[in-house]
Amino acid sequence: MTHHPLSLRPAPAAHSRAAGQVGVLLVNLGTPDSTRYGDVRRYLSEFLSDRRVIEVNPWLWQPLLQGVILTTRPFRSGAAYRRIWNEAADESPLRTYTRAQAELLRQALPANGPRIDWAMRYGRPSIASRLEALQAAGCDRILVVPLYPQYSATTTATVNDAAFRALMTMRRQPALRIAPSFPDHPLYIEGLARSIRAGLAGLERPPELLLASFHGLPRRYVKAGDPYPAECNRTMLALRRRLGMTAREFPMTFQSRFGRERWLEPYTDERVTALPRRGIRRIAVITPGFLADCIETLDEIGHELRQEFMAAGGEEFTLIPCLNDTPDAIHLLRAIIGQELAGWA
Repeated sequence: MTHHPLSLRPAPAAHSRAAGQVGVLLVNLGTPDSTRYGDVRRYLSEFLSDRRVIEVNPWLWQPLLQGVILTTRPFRSGAAYRRIWNEAADESPLRTYTRAQAELLRQALPANGPRIDWAMRYGRPSIASRLEALQAAGCDRILVVPLYPQYSATTTATVNDAAFRALMTMRRQPALRIAPSFPDHPLYIEGLARSIRAGLAGLERPPELLLASFHGLPRRYVKAGDPYPAECNRTMLALRRRLGMTAREFPMTFQSRFGRERWLEPYTDERVTALPRRGIRRIAVITPGFLADCIETLDEIGHELRQEFMAAGGEEFTLIPCLNDTPDAIHLLRAIIGQELAGWA
């Protein structure tokens, strides 16, 4: 039989793996270095200057940001961080949990497995510094894992931007992969379900309503093509199915709106503060848009929303923790990494 000159033949089995190491970089949102005004202002300036986060002409936005907003907001944000600060480690819980996830992941993987590191999109350690450290350690292939369950241009895409900008400064670039979002990954859904059951098991009386609060997003971002609310719906459909609950029994809302424009609805604060008027005075809230507890979960929901609910006539408010550094979180991350490193490790 005659073969055409361009016929494809199986590649030799030898050399299926390159000579260097494989690295994995876990990336979360970020945190100020301390609760002091200067550190909080510096962090907020970097975060709120990201044009994927604030899609406003910088000629209009920056004078407002660097003037009125960053003059006053660091005081309020600093007070919120102080309420949740991990005093033992002198850092925010988000930094504590992200570091722990990386350390526990190292322990869960074989000794000859990928090199695990972690970074923050805003603040320290930066994505660029940790990519450089992985490369210096011999990693010529790096998997970046944005720790956001649902994709948004305001979160996942900003991680990608920072990683690609870092590569632009490197003479010798490593091969790079980006792990996708995981809104309805079976292990994430099972972990959330387990967290809910554990959170409710210790209560003297069950809540009259279980509610999920996701970080909000301006509606015009969605109109421009951001898939975030669709991915939140994927999480909720899978989680309700796993728990055998309906949307009426387990509704979803959106928190953290900023500014005057319309954001995704219903708003968490408006929905929760209206519940006591309907006779619902015992509630539990979970935040499935966050893999680790942070200022948006621990303070905005666990402190501010709790106070608003109680002031409106509520009696019991339970905040169900994120997966944080639990075995469920590590099992999930190990599965994601194993899948995304196919052909590399």
